[in-house]
Amino acid sequence: MEKIALLVIDVQNALVLAKPFAVDEVISNIKRLIKTCRDTNIEVIYIQHSDKIGDELEPNSEGWKIYGEISPNINEEVINKNYNSAFKETNLKKYLDNKEINQLIITGMQTEYCFDTTCKVAFEYGFKLIIPEKTNTTFDNGNILAKDLYEHYNYNIFNGRFGIVENIEMTIERLIK
Repeated sequence: MEKIALLVIDVQNALVLAKPFAVDEVISNIKRLIKTCRDTNIEVIYIQHSDKIGDELEPNSEGWKIYGEISPNINEEVINKNYNSAFKETNLKKYLDNKEINQLIITGMQTEYCFDTTCKVAFEYGFKLIIPEKTNTTFDNGNILAKDLYEHYNYNIFNGRFGIVENIEMTIERLIK
């Protein structure tokens, strides 16, 4: 039997306020998914990246906090991480296993860094992955535009290899069944 959870990766003030690609649409879509999950008693799990003292994601700084529009409820799990992978040296795998979760809807930031690594590690652990369109984002990176990174990773790397990339309406439909 499939047991699903929503994973929200690194949607933190410093990153959102730096205005990555299509951020308003991404936040709006993540909010819709969170609301649907809460309304249907599907677990929402937040991943929060911590950097070194003085960095924009320094623990307990304003930039480090989860973005207010999608902030967790008091009963929702928040897992702190120090690496690109949400699994490395965290309790995420144990938490998912204890809850018998075997399918993840993955959203968040940054497409080619923490999002990518977490997707691949989750896949390696055997989780079925769903990546709703326009629910992850990133920044321009050198000569590569954020839009191009988003499209390349979602449609050429993730989809059909590590999980399925689908229209958000399909994901919401999946959640309310």
